[in-house]
Amino acid sequence: MSHSLPADPPGARSLTGVVPHVIAALEGGDSWFAPARSGVVLLVDGLGRGNLTARAGHARFLTQRMTKKDAARTVFPSTTAAGLGSLLTGTAPGAHGLVGYRARVPGTDKAPNQLRGYETDGLDPLTWQLQQPILDREAQHGRPVFVVTKAMYRDTGFTRALMRGAQFVAASTIAERVEVAADLALRHPGALVYAYVPELDGLGHAKGWESDEWSAGLEIVDAAARALDDALGGAAGAVLTADHGMVDVPRHRQMLLSDSDPLLDGVRLIGGEPRMLHLYSEDGEAVSLLARWRDAEAQRSWVLSRSEAIEAGLFGAAVDAGVVPRIGDVLVAARSAVAYYDDRELDKKPQKMVGQHGSLTEQERIVPLVRLGAFAPER
Repeated sequence: MSHSLPADPPGARSLTGVVPHVIAALEGGDSWFAPARSGVVLLVDGLGRGNLTARAGHARFLTQRMTKKDAARTVFPSTTAAGLGSLLTGTAPGAHGLVGYRARVPGTDKAPNQLRGYETDGLDPLTWQLQQPILDREAQHGRPVFVVTKAMYRDTGFTRALMRGAQFVAASTIAERVEVAADLALRHPGALVYAYVPELDGLGHAKGWESDEWSAGLEIVDAAARALDDALGGAAGAVLTADHGMVDVPRHRQMLLSDSDPLLDGVRLIGGEPRMLHLYSEDGEAVSLLARWRDAEAQRSWVLSRSEAIEAGLFGAAVDAGVVPRIGDVLVAARSAVAYYDDRELDKKPQKMVGQHGSLTEQERIVPLVRLGAFAPER
């Protein structure tokens, strides 16, 4: 490889372990969390630990509660489909199969969106995601299990792929979601409650995480975390975490790939997302494609072959045989503040995004793991 891969901070726990460790705490003993009667997992989409600490003045409660140990390492790629897939199955992307924002359906020239492809491209939520969801398993064992999020997610394929088995409870605002989550945890002993907050990620994409709008959104999240902590007290535990962090990429740092670009020679299909491309090659072109991208982009990005990425454990300790062809022949993961766009696409709206994620940088991969309620260290 042209550049060594980044090392994770010492002590950072894996996002794949969060829900199993919460369940262990509900059963009386755990190395991460104190025992609790019920547990809430509050997932704030797009809230990296670096983003949070850089805006500490807008999140005084969370930053005061967050100790040096309160960090987790999300998966690769650092994107929502892969991250939530790993949080809610307890396995790495190489096992559950959601290996990016867009990934190839083996044997086809289709690379559907892994969040909405169930509706748009016919992905089967019961088979495309390969692992049994933790919420489904716990419900089958008799545990009260709830998902609290926006009503719009109730009947989606992605919800079915990862959250089936749970009782779905809709709540419009962030404040309402934490109020409902706390009430469910307190009223149902042994309950596991998953609450999802997508708003901050949306603000980051549209305005950038360094924007005033994002900071205002963080203040709302901080107030909600405080309210959840107050409501639970010592009766139930909660942990706030995230699926990925975010990097702002200014428009002049976008790398636009066009028909005349030699970097597209030998490329049959592009998947992934702007900061982590899956490049699927024409037959026999993978080696030359890898060399071409390394020569051109090694100063800006980690450029790896599929086999190198798997050998390095980027998709987990083991990759299911059916998942291997979903991974690009060549992977391009941005190291600097750049993003790659296929400018041949007619839809230019994605190029308006400011906040981005998907790659291996610490800002994208290290997320908070803040303990609240009965899980809080001082209780």
